[in-house]
Amino acid sequence: MLNSPVTIVGAGLAGSECAWQLARRGHRVRLVEMRPRVTTAAHRTDRFAELVCSNSFRSDNPLNAIGLLKREMEELDSLVIRSARAAALPAGGALAMDRDVFALSVTGALTAMPEIEVIRQEVCSIPPVAEGHVVIATGPLTSKALDEAIGTLLGTADLYFYDSIAPVVTADSLDLSRMYAMSRYGKGEGADYWNCPLDRDQYEELMSDLLAGETVPIHDFEKGIYFEGCLPIEVMAERGRETLRHGPMKPMGLPDPKTGRIPWAVVQLRQDDLAREHYNLV
Repeated sequence: MLNSPVTIVGAGLAGSECAWQLARRGHRVRLVEMRPRVTTAAHRTDRFAELVCSNSFRSDNPLNAIGLLKREMEELDSLVIRSARAAALPAGGALAMDRDVFALSVTGALTAMPEIEVIRQEVCSIPPVAEGHVVIATGPLTSKALDEAIGTLLGTADLYFYDSIAPVVTADSLDLSRMYAMSRYGKGEGADYWNCPLDRDQYEELMSDLLAGETVPIHDFEKGIYFEGCLPIEVMAERGRETLRHGPMKPMGLPDPKTGRIPWAVVQLRQDDLAREHYNLV
């Protein structure tokens, strides 16, 4: 056991898991989280492991690398995976969760551990080595002061953040008579997604409106350098009118029960909370 406590800066997914794994092995931990004293443009609460983008951890199939990693984390008694399963929502072959229940579970588990001291303050500089081991787990939404300190330490340019957030809609705004419940290729329970089928004309009209529509300006904390795995929908559309229907709007594996045919394109919605009051556009 370490003589001095381990300082963990940031109580997101990585920082929370690190604190949990150290504490359950008897190490003392100082978990420093700046929220709610200092917030970000994306966070809305002071909870640990708050999900500010997708509520999905992607595939839960143990036969692929992503699903296998989850099983390996469970063998290590992962708090993140344990909390995700406790807050799980229907999502076909993916592990998706109610983001509020998930964050409350992580926060409750960590604050209940006597080995963990939670400190609510902003860290503006990297603690010196003399103070003991330090884990920097602030993620892309690092505060400006610490961002500059990390850049100075590494001799690199400052960090930047860009992410695309799936729109969330209320359940009472949906016309379910024009949709059908089905998971792609029958994965999961077989009906974990609501699907909005589009014919060719509807899809082409959507593309025209999308390409002509006003876009959200880049924020001060972002740069227009995109992660290929999470592109804004308008960026995908700009790459070609067929891009979306071969990407997030692909209809394969989702035959319309009313016609028995595969639609030209599909907009999928996934349950976003346990109360079924909100759905996000996949």
